[in-house]
Amino acid sequence: MNNIDLRVYSFIDSLQPQLASYLATSSQGFLPVPGDACLWIEVAPGMAVHRLSDIALKATNVRLGEQVVERAFGSMEIHYRNQSDVLASGEAVLREINHAQEDRLPCRIAWKEIIRAITPDHATLINRQLRKGSMLLPGKSMFILETEPAGYIVQAANEAEKAAHVTLIDVRAFGNFGRLTMMGSEAETEEAMRAAEATIASINARARRAEGF
Repeated sequence: MNNIDLRVYSFIDSLQPQLASYLATSSQGFLPVPGDACLWIEVAPGMAVHRLSDIALKATNVRLGEQVVERAFGSMEIHYRNQSDVLASGEAVLREINHAQEDRLPCRIAWKEIIRAITPDHATLINRQLRKGSMLLPGKSMFILETEPAGYIVQAANEAEKAAHVTLIDVRAFGNFGRLTMMGSEAETEEAMRAAEATIASINARARRAEGF
């Protein structure tokens, strides 16, 4: 499988409580729990993800939480309590496609912003959209982040939650762009943003450079 493009290879050592619960809410497969190690992989073309999921599951005891096959990209999320199992399954996938972790695409921040003292009308509109996390409260600050490729948004969300007392509103890790919405005080949302940016910088330190990034 030498014709597979590794878009995202994102390892999370310990899922934070809010993110784990959010992924469990939206998962179509086996549900992760807080503390699980997690690996998010995105490849092109999309149909290749079926074979890679099969390889990952047969390599160790990992569970498949999510698999999304789109026209252009395919995504999978595997998790398990032991980090070694998750890492070993990831290595099996990398061997199959003849890639190293560094061959993944870098992460581009397409948009980032903190909106302070959100209005009641704005909060209500967001809460009535396709939201699977907590509700956004008027008067709080809202941190929003958009990444390309989409799958990196999960690791950014996890590290933001780990670093700051923020509330997870929404995470969308599929499609062309990943999107994250969090809520908190002005200071806490600023800290969450710094943690997310630092995470993306660490990803890019171990990723190949591609045109447009």
